[in-house]
Amino acid sequence: MSWTTTHDLDTFTDAAGLFLRAEPAPHTILLTATTALGAAGLDRFGDGAPEFGWWRAPGGQVAGAYLHTPPHPVLLGRMPATAAAELAELRAAGGSPTPGVNAGRAAAEAFAGAWTARTGTAGTVEERHRLYRLGELVPPDPAPPGHARPGTGDDGDLLVEWTRQFSAEAGTGAGDPARAVADRLAYGGATLWEDGGRPVSYAGITRTVAGMARVAPVYTPPPLRRRGYGAAVTAAVSSAARAAGVRDVLLFTDLANPTSNALYQRLGYEPVEDHLVISFGD
Repeated sequence: MSWTTTHDLDTFTDAAGLFLRAEPAPHTILLTATTALGAAGLDRFGDGAPEFGWWRAPGGQVAGAYLHTPPHPVLLGRMPATAAAELAELRAAGGSPTPGVNAGRAAAEAFAGAWTARTGTAGTVEERHRLYRLGELVPPDPAPPGHARPGTGDDGDLLVEWTRQFSAEAGTGAGDPARAVADRLAYGGATLWEDGGRPVSYAGITRTVAGMARVAPVYTPPPLRRRGYGAAVTAAVSSAARAAGVRDVLLFTDLANPTSNALYQRLGYEPVEDHLVISFGD
C-alpha cells in the first residue's frame, strides 16, 4: 500500500483515470477539476503548481486519488480510511502545505484525525455539503416568467460580478472569477434566466466527463430571490444536460441551507453522499 505523487497531469491521468471514471459521481470534483486543468491551464485554480497523487491497494490496483491546487484544501476522492490517514501522515512528515481537506465524510475525518495526531493541530469543519444526483426531473410548476438562454461573451462582465458575489456569499473560491467565467463560456457552460429582457439568474455546469456533469454555481442576486428564478434556471440547465446525453447530472448543496436542499429535491435531485471541508489552523 503506497502513495505516488506527481506534478504532471498526464502521468496522473494515465495512472488514476480509469479508477476515477469507474465511479464518476463520488469523484465529480476530481474529474471536473483535472479536466479543467487540462483544458484551461494548470494555473486555472491558482498560481501554485497542482499536485496529484494515487494510492495502490495491496493487490496493486489504484484505490484512491487526490489533487491539491494551492491555496485550496487537499481534495480527496473516494478511498479507504487507511489511505486517507496515510496521506495525512506523509504530508505532515514532509512539511507539505496543507490548509485543509475536502472529501467525503469518512475520508475527510480519517485524514483530519491522522493530521491532528501527527501535528497536534486540530481541524475545524468549515463546510458541510451534500452531493445530489438528478433522478426524474420535475420542472417548477408554475414556472416564473421569462425563459432560459445560453450565456454569451456579452454576458461576461455580469457573470464575473455574479461569480464574485456567489464566492463571497458561499465563502469559496475557484481562482480568478474572470478566468472562471471565460473558461465556462468557452465550452457553453453558462445558462441565464431572462425576465423582461434582462438576466435575473444564472446556472453554470461543468464539462461532461465520463457521462457526468455538475451544476455549479447557481446564483440569483438577493433583490431577485424568492421568485422561482433559481429553480427555473437549474431545471433548464439540468434538462439541457440530460438532452445532451449526460447520464449523471450532479450538484452540491450547503447543508446549512435547508432552502436550497429542499428546492433541489423538489426538482428531482436525490442524495448521494455527504462531504466535509475541514481546515487546519496555524
